[in-house]
Amino acid sequence: MSHPKLTILSYNIHKGFSQGNASFVLIQIRDAIRQIRPDIVFLQEVLGEHKRHAKRIPNWPANSQFEFLADGVWPHFAYGRNAVYASGHHGNAILTKFPFSDWDNTDVSSNRFEKRGILHGIIPLPHSPSPLHVYCLHLNIFGSGRRSQIRTLCAQIRSTVPPGHPLVIGGDFNDQTGRATAILEREIQVHEVFRVVDGRHARTFPAWRPIFALDRIYFRGMTVVGAKLLKEERWRSLSDHLPLYCQLSI
Repeated sequence: MSHPKLTILSYNIHKGFSQGNASFVLIQIRDAIRQIRPDIVFLQEVLGEHKRHAKRIPNWPANSQFEFLADGVWPHFAYGRNAVYASGHHGNAILTKFPFSDWDNTDVSSNRFEKRGILHGIIPLPHSPSPLHVYCLHLNIFGSGRRSQIRTLCAQIRSTVPPGHPLVIGGDFNDQTGRATAILEREIQVHEVFRVVDGRHARTFPAWRPIFALDRIYFRGMTVVGAKLLKEERWRSLSDHLPLYCQLSI
Protein backbone atom coordinates (compact mmCIF):
# COMPACT_ATOMS: atom_id res chain seq x y z
CA MET A 1 0.00 0.00 0.00
CA SER A 2 1.42 3.37 -1.02
CA HIS A 3 1.29 6.29 1.39
CA PRO A 4 0.32 9.84 0.40
CA LYS A 5 3.26 12.16 -0.23
CA LEU A 6 3.40 15.78 0.84
CA THR A 7 5.89 18.36 -0.47
CA ILE A 8 7.00 21.24 1.76
CA LEU A 9 8.98 24.45 1.17
CA SER A 10 10.24 26.77 3.92
CA TYR A 11 11.67 30.14 2.90
CA ASN A 12 12.60 33.45 4.51
CA ILE A 13 11.87 35.80 1.58
CA HIS A 14 13.48 38.93 3.11
CA LYS A 15 10.33 40.97 2.37
CA GLY A 16 10.75 40.39 -1.36
CA PHE A 17 14.16 42.05 -1.65
CA SER A 18 17.53 40.66 -2.68
CA GLN A 19 20.53 40.66 -0.35
CA GLY A 20 21.37 44.12 0.92
CA ASN A 21 17.94 45.28 -0.33
CA ALA A 22 19.59 45.93 -3.70
CA SER A 23 16.49 45.16 -5.76
CA PHE A 24 12.85 44.14 -5.45
CA VAL A 25 12.63 40.50 -6.57
CA LEU A 26 9.20 39.28 -5.41
CA ILE A 27 8.14 38.44 -8.97
CA GLN A 28 11.24 36.29 -9.43
CA ILE A 29 10.62 34.63 -6.06
CA ARG A 30 7.08 33.81 -7.15
CA ASP A 31 8.29 32.33 -10.43
CA ALA A 32 10.92 30.23 -8.68
CA ILE A 33 8.50 28.82 -6.10
CA ARG A 34 5.88 28.10 -8.76
CA GLN A 35 8.32 25.97 -10.73
CA ILE A 36 8.53 23.66 -7.71
CA ARG A 37 4.83 23.89 -6.72
CA PRO A 38 5.05 22.38 -3.23
CA ASP A 39 1.84 21.41 -1.49
CA ILE A 40 2.54 23.66 1.51
CA VAL A 41 4.78 26.74 1.72
CA PHE A 42 6.09 28.23 4.98
CA LEU A 43 7.16 31.86 4.53
CA GLN A 44 8.94 34.25 6.88
CA GLU A 45 9.50 38.02 6.58
CA VAL A 46 6.39 38.48 4.44
CA LEU A 47 4.98 41.99 4.03
CA GLY A 48 1.25 42.24 4.54
CA GLU A 49 1.36 45.94 3.70
CA HIS A 50 3.95 48.67 3.13
CA LYS A 51 2.50 51.99 1.97
CA ARG A 52 5.85 53.68 1.34
CA HIS A 53 7.19 50.85 -0.83
CA ALA A 54 3.88 50.72 -2.72
CA LYS A 55 4.30 54.36 -3.78
CA ARG A 56 7.90 54.26 -4.92
CA ILE A 57 8.65 50.72 -6.20
CA PRO A 58 7.48 49.75 -9.72
CA ASN A 59 5.55 46.47 -9.96
CA TRP A 60 4.66 46.52 -6.27
CA PRO A 61 1.70 44.11 -5.86
CA ALA A 62 -1.73 45.61 -5.32
CA ASN A 63 -2.47 43.09 -2.55
CA SER A 64 -0.33 41.53 0.20
CA GLN A 65 2.86 39.67 -0.64
CA PHE A 66 1.44 36.34 0.53
CA GLU A 67 -1.68 36.79 -1.64
CA PHE A 68 0.52 37.75 -4.59
CA LEU A 69 2.65 34.63 -4.15
CA ALA A 70 -0.35 32.36 -3.57
CA ASP A 71 -2.47 33.59 -6.50
CA GLY A 72 -3.54 30.83 -8.87
CA VAL A 73 -1.56 28.03 -7.21
CA TRP A 74 -2.27 27.97 -3.47
CA PRO A 75 -5.93 28.87 -2.89
CA HIS A 76 -5.65 28.78 0.90
CA PHE A 77 -3.37 30.88 3.09
CA ALA A 78 -2.90 32.13 6.64
CA TYR A 79 -0.95 35.19 7.78
CA GLY A 80 0.40 36.09 11.19
CA ARG A 81 0.90 39.85 11.48
CA ASN A 82 3.74 40.28 13.95
CA ALA A 83 5.64 43.53 13.34
CA VAL A 84 3.43 46.61 12.91
CA TYR A 85 4.79 50.06 12.02
CA ALA A 86 3.68 53.32 10.42
CA SER A 87 4.02 52.11 6.82
CA GLY A 88 2.54 48.65 7.32
CA HIS A 89 3.30 45.25 8.83
CA HIS A 90 5.04 41.93 8.22
CA GLY A 91 5.11 38.43 9.67
CA ASN A 92 4.84 34.76 8.72
CA ALA A 93 2.53 33.07 6.22
CA ILE A 94 1.47 29.58 5.20
CA LEU A 95 0.26 28.85 1.67
CA THR A 96 -1.46 25.53 1.03
CA LYS A 97 -3.28 23.64 -1.69
CA PHE A 98 -5.56 22.19 0.99
CA PRO A 99 -8.07 24.19 3.06
CA PHE A 100 -7.51 24.97 6.72
CA SER A 101 -10.08 23.83 9.24
CA ASP A 102 -8.63 26.40 11.64
CA TRP A 103 -5.60 28.63 12.17
CA ASP A 104 -4.31 31.15 14.70
CA ASN A 105 -1.26 33.29 15.45
CA THR A 106 0.35 33.54 18.90
CA ASP A 107 2.44 36.58 19.84
CA VAL A 108 5.75 35.41 21.34
CA SER A 109 7.63 38.72 21.20
CA SER A 110 10.14 39.07 24.02
CA ASN A 111 11.50 42.57 23.32
CA ARG A 112 10.46 45.66 21.41
CA PHE A 113 13.03 45.14 18.66
CA GLU A 114 11.99 41.61 17.62
CA LYS A 115 8.28 41.14 17.02
CA ARG A 116 7.67 37.41 16.64
CA GLY A 117 4.75 35.03 16.33
CA ILE A 118 3.92 31.34 16.00
CA LEU A 119 1.46 30.73 13.15
CA HIS A 120 -0.43 27.47 13.61
CA GLY A 121 -2.78 25.86 11.12
CA ILE A 122 -4.82 22.64 11.03
CA ILE A 123 -5.20 21.06 7.58
CA PRO A 124 -7.41 18.02 6.92
CA LEU A 125 -5.61 16.04 4.22
CA PRO A 126 -7.09 13.69 1.62
CA HIS A 127 -6.44 10.02 2.44
CA SER A 128 -5.19 10.84 5.96
CA PRO A 129 -7.24 9.79 9.00
CA SER A 130 -5.82 12.64 11.10
CA PRO A 131 -5.43 16.31 10.17
CA LEU A 132 -1.98 17.82 9.71
CA HIS A 133 -0.83 20.46 12.19
CA VAL A 134 1.53 23.03 10.69
CA TYR A 135 3.58 25.69 12.49
CA CYS A 136 5.44 28.55 10.80
CA LEU A 137 7.76 30.76 12.83
CA HIS A 138 10.72 33.12 12.86
CA LEU A 139 12.54 33.14 16.19
CA ASN A 140 14.67 35.74 17.97
CA ILE A 141 18.28 36.48 17.14
CA PHE A 142 19.08 36.73 20.87
CA GLY A 143 19.34 33.39 22.64
CA SER A 144 17.36 34.03 25.82
CA GLY A 145 14.27 35.14 23.94
CA ARG A 146 14.66 32.32 21.45
CA ARG A 147 14.76 29.68 24.18
CA SER A 148 11.61 31.13 25.72
CA GLN A 149 9.88 31.00 22.33
CA ILE A 150 10.90 27.36 21.85
CA ARG A 151 9.45 26.49 25.27
CA THR A 152 6.21 28.24 24.27
CA LEU A 153 6.12 26.28 21.00
CA CYS A 154 6.60 22.99 22.84
CA ALA A 155 3.87 23.81 25.36
CA GLN A 156 1.47 24.80 22.58
CA ILE A 157 2.10 21.58 20.65
CA ARG A 158 1.69 19.40 23.75
CA SER A 159 -1.66 21.04 24.50
CA THR A 160 -2.95 21.26 20.92
CA VAL A 161 -1.71 18.34 18.82
CA PRO A 162 -3.16 14.93 19.77
CA PRO A 163 -0.69 12.03 19.94
CA GLY A 164 -0.33 10.33 16.58
CA HIS A 165 -1.42 13.31 14.51
CA PRO A 166 1.11 14.39 11.85
CA LEU A 167 3.01 17.60 12.54
CA VAL A 168 5.34 19.88 10.53
CA ILE A 169 7.23 22.93 11.83
CA GLY A 170 8.98 25.18 9.32
CA GLY A 171 10.81 28.46 9.66
CA ASP A 172 13.83 30.57 10.45
CA PHE A 173 15.04 29.47 13.88
CA ASN A 174 18.10 31.77 14.06
CA ASP A 175 19.71 28.87 15.92
CA GLN A 176 23.41 28.73 15.09
CA THR A 177 24.27 26.27 17.85
CA GLY A 178 21.67 23.57 17.19
CA ARG A 179 20.33 23.81 20.74
CA ALA A 180 16.78 24.25 19.46
CA THR A 181 16.90 20.81 17.86
CA ALA A 182 17.99 19.12 21.08
CA ILE A 183 15.13 20.75 22.98
CA LEU A 184 12.51 19.97 20.35
CA GLU A 185 13.63 16.35 20.00
CA ARG A 186 13.47 15.85 23.76
CA GLU A 187 10.31 17.79 24.54
CA ILE A 188 7.99 17.03 21.60
CA GLN A 189 9.76 14.12 19.83
CA VAL A 190 10.18 15.78 16.43
CA HIS A 191 13.01 15.23 13.94
CA GLU A 192 14.65 17.67 11.53
CA VAL A 193 14.52 16.55 7.90
CA PHE A 194 18.10 17.38 6.91
CA ARG A 195 19.54 15.74 10.02
CA VAL A 196 17.62 12.61 9.05
CA VAL A 197 18.76 12.68 5.42
CA ASP A 198 22.25 14.22 5.62
CA GLY A 199 23.16 13.90 9.29
CA ARG A 200 23.31 17.69 9.80
CA HIS A 201 21.27 20.84 9.38
CA ALA A 202 21.37 22.54 5.98
CA ARG A 203 23.35 25.79 5.78
CA THR A 204 21.04 28.49 4.47
CA PHE A 205 22.52 31.88 5.38
CA PRO A 206 23.82 34.06 3.81
CA ALA A 207 22.46 32.82 0.50
CA TRP A 208 25.47 33.83 -1.60
CA ARG A 209 27.85 31.83 0.62
CA PRO A 210 25.90 29.92 3.28
CA ILE A 211 27.70 29.40 6.58
CA PHE A 212 24.89 29.26 9.15
CA ALA A 213 22.14 26.64 9.42
CA LEU A 214 19.31 28.94 10.49
CA ASP A 215 16.31 27.46 8.67
CA ARG A 216 14.70 24.16 9.62
CA ILE A 217 11.84 21.79 8.85
CA TYR A 218 10.85 19.51 11.74
CA PHE A 219 8.28 16.71 11.57
CA ARG A 220 6.52 14.05 13.61
CA GLY A 221 4.21 11.20 12.65
CA MET A 222 5.57 11.11 9.09
CA THR A 223 8.53 9.69 7.14
CA VAL A 224 11.09 11.65 5.13
CA VAL A 225 11.22 10.64 1.47
CA GLY A 226 13.78 13.26 0.46
CA ALA A 227 15.16 16.71 1.28
CA LYS A 228 16.96 19.32 -0.79
CA LEU A 229 18.62 22.64 -0.06
CA LEU A 230 17.74 24.87 -3.01
CA LYS A 231 21.14 26.44 -3.67
CA GLU A 232 21.22 26.92 -7.44
CA GLU A 233 22.37 30.29 -8.75
CA ARG A 234 18.86 31.69 -9.22
CA TRP A 235 18.08 31.12 -5.55
CA ARG A 236 21.31 32.79 -4.44
CA SER A 237 20.30 36.00 -6.20
CA LEU A 238 16.93 36.31 -4.46
CA SER A 239 16.55 36.43 -0.66
CA ASP A 240 19.43 36.49 1.82
CA HIS A 241 18.31 32.97 2.86
CA LEU A 242 18.21 29.78 0.79
CA PRO A 243 14.96 27.80 0.87
CA LEU A 244 14.48 24.27 2.19
CA TYR A 245 12.45 21.67 0.30
CA CYS A 246 11.37 18.20 1.36
CA GLN A 247 8.96 15.38 0.61
CA LEU A 248 7.23 13.56 3.47
CA SER A 249 5.18 10.39 3.50
CA ILE A 250 2.09 10.33 5.69
